[in-house]
Amino acid sequence: MSNQKITMYTDGGARNNPGPAGIGVWIETLNQKYGEYIGEKTNNEAEYEALIFGLKKIKSLVGKVKSKETEVECFLDSELVVKQLNHQYKLKEERIQKYFIDIWNLMLDFARVTFIHIPREKNKIADCLVNEAIDKETKQAYLL
Repeated sequence: MSNQKITMYTDGGARNNPGPAGIGVWIETLNQKYGEYIGEKTNNEAEYEALIFGLKKIKSLVGKVKSKETEVECFLDSELVVKQLNHQYKLKEERIQKYFIDIWNLMLDFARVTFIHIPREKNKIADCLVNEAIDKETKQAYLL
């Protein structure tokens, strides 16, 4: 079984927290970028939703069979989310617990998934995708 390793950078953000929110996903290994507006959310919700979106996207891009042989390295600039996913912090909020369960279930589709905290400066592409998605949506709403 030859393992493929995929590197992914994710980011989520909300303006005014909670507020208009977006996600950014850069699957570096596959050279794929995604940014989406996700409605009114908190920063933490957006961070989790970006990660869920990215893992689902990788599975759809590589296929169900190949994903079982794939390792995914997830780079996030949210220290809180990384520590929650790595079992260093407890999950106190029920809505965050649901995101955690979603991610845990998605992890079963892969050989291995790791979560690594990086400084914000090293996550510029995903961060840019978040802001572009929010800007596009809020400008459209402003024009209406």
